[in-house]
Amino acid sequence: MPLRILVAGIGNIFLGDDGFGSEVVRHVPVQQDDPGVRVVDYGTGGMHLAYDLLDDWDALVIVDAVPGRGSPGALHVFEADHESHSATAALDAHSMDPAAVFDSLKALGGRPPYTVVIGCEAGSVDDGIGLTDAVAGAVPRAVHAVAEVVAGLRSRLPAASVEGQG
Repeated sequence: MPLRILVAGIGNIFLGDDGFGSEVVRHVPVQQDDPGVRVVDYGTGGMHLAYDLLDDWDALVIVDAVPGRGSPGALHVFEADHESHSATAALDAHSMDPAAVFDSLKALGGRPPYTVVIGCEAGSVDDGIGLTDAVAGAVPRAVHAVAEVVAGLRSRLPAASVEGQG
């Protein structure tokens, strides 16, 4: 069975730079004949993502805006920490915070797959449609980062997936 990777763009397009994840996944080239990678714009649909994660994905790539630390448009690629989330959290159908998605997934009886986050520091999350110039400028770099992360997962995960099962 081929490695299965879910690429999830998340965020609220009505809150400026919070729509970063949605914008990036619109530009990720998807090979229609590649059953191993699925690219989805989840927007603010946290429960939709949690339910989709019940389908035993080998890896998840989340593309999202992250709180600014003074460098709007700066990209950060890191592994998600699933251990710090509560396994007894209530289901939250209205939250798109990745931690809430993982908590909801655990409450549904699922386990989060290995997860990589591609985050862009937000400049503004005020009401309004459209990214700030700095964050919009990061979109092509993030699209490239998605391709690199997916290629890296494909080269590393098959052995890890086999070892992790059983």
